[in-house]
Amino acid sequence: MEEYRVVADEVAAEIAAGRLRPGDRLPPQRAFARRRGIANSTVSRVYSELARRGLVVGEVGRGTFVRAARPLPGPSLTEPATARIDLELNYPVVPGQSALLSQGLGPLLRPEVLGAALQPLGAAGTPAFREAAAGLLGRAGWEPDPARVLFAGNGRQAIAAAVAALVPPGERLGVEALSYPVVKAIAHRLGVTPVPLAIDGEGLCPDALAAAHRGAPLRAVYLQPTLHNPLGVTMPGTRREQVARTLRELDVSAIEDGIWAFLDDGAPPPLAALAPDHVILIDSLSKRLAPGLTAGFAVAPAGHADRVAAALRSGAWTASRFALDAAVRWAADGTVAAVAEAKRADAAARRRVAEERLAGFTVRADPHAYFCWWELPEQWRAETFVAAAARRGIAVTPAASFVVGSRSAPSAVRLGLASPPVETLSYALDVLAGLARGTPEDAMDD
Repeated sequence: MEEYRVVADEVAAEIAAGRLRPGDRLPPQRAFARRRGIANSTVSRVYSELARRGLVVGEVGRGTFVRAARPLPGPSLTEPATARIDLELNYPVVPGQSALLSQGLGPLLRPEVLGAALQPLGAAGTPAFREAAAGLLGRAGWEPDPARVLFAGNGRQAIAAAVAALVPPGERLGVEALSYPVVKAIAHRLGVTPVPLAIDGEGLCPDALAAAHRGAPLRAVYLQPTLHNPLGVTMPGTRREQVARTLRELDVSAIEDGIWAFLDDGAPPPLAALAPDHVILIDSLSKRLAPGLTAGFAVAPAGHADRVAAALRSGAWTASRFALDAAVRWAADGTVAAVAEAKRADAAARRRVAEERLAGFTVRADPHAYFCWWELPEQWRAETFVAAAARRGIAVTPAASFVVGSRSAPSAVRLGLASPPVETLSYALDVLAGLARGTPEDAMDD
């Protein structure tokens, strides 16, 4: 028998015997390899085999955990009771959206039209795509210049291209002290140093940006002014003006992540409207329309557009013409607006569920957001709570995933509210609330 299967059988036996319990974290692969005296490549196959058997689950940025094997107590769920309830990732899909989207695809599926839609596309797209994208990305009375719109395969690729264009390897990228975890991974892959910048109840602090730049120059700043992930903060207009003025005074460029901004149609104008020569605005379709529809946008100032386009080409991050062609048709026939409006109502309804189920706890939940930030009771550490939730088949994200730099993580978790059906979400939040009212010792005894 191949070595990796032998080792996988040994770990499976430990799980079956209860020596490894649901929610326990397996060692990092290098540590496991040293402990067992096997190659790193073999460990990778061991972990893949355990995942294939349904014994473990990999959590991006956190590690590999033993899966909860026993059914969850309580009422029948929309998904099987033994399934993992995902409050980590946010994939908003509203009832009826597939029917709406399918109506606009009919003309695109005609052979002569489909042939053109399947041709390759450059970073600059086509004039028609740029015009449609400019209309789609406009908000609060502002609309980008279509000539400045570039296209990526998805929002993450658009962010990566903007970072690559602005920050050379070895240089510094300012990032809000709690931020979207993918940005940390992008910075690592590109050899860029993320520098944590202080935030408060209104978002990024302009003084912290200036102080960090004085300490050692920042080549760019990444920030989320509207529905900040994970805190849900939306930067008010006065703070945006202060940040924009600071960017201009320091001559530092910003990457403005607006991927969730469509949920708050009352938010102030984007930073790109206030400092158009210093801000690259990023957006995408996956949250706005459907998780499997991946197309990203980068609105780049004239001084940066060529470098962003070059980064998109060199990274093979350009968009699919088919996805953009479909999006243009959906924008024209009102489908994009209808789906976005339905998601705004859905997000508000789910936030109300969270408010009801987690009443009495310290929870920050913007009325427009599909996620909330839960500061746990003092008896809980975030990692312990995450492990206890995993034993009950519920995945949540610890604060440490969002921390930039070496500072200690607060005792908090982020709950993604978008993915499960509403009744499953309600059930999961009830389970988590009951867990939080007890102690870690109680949870281990269950």
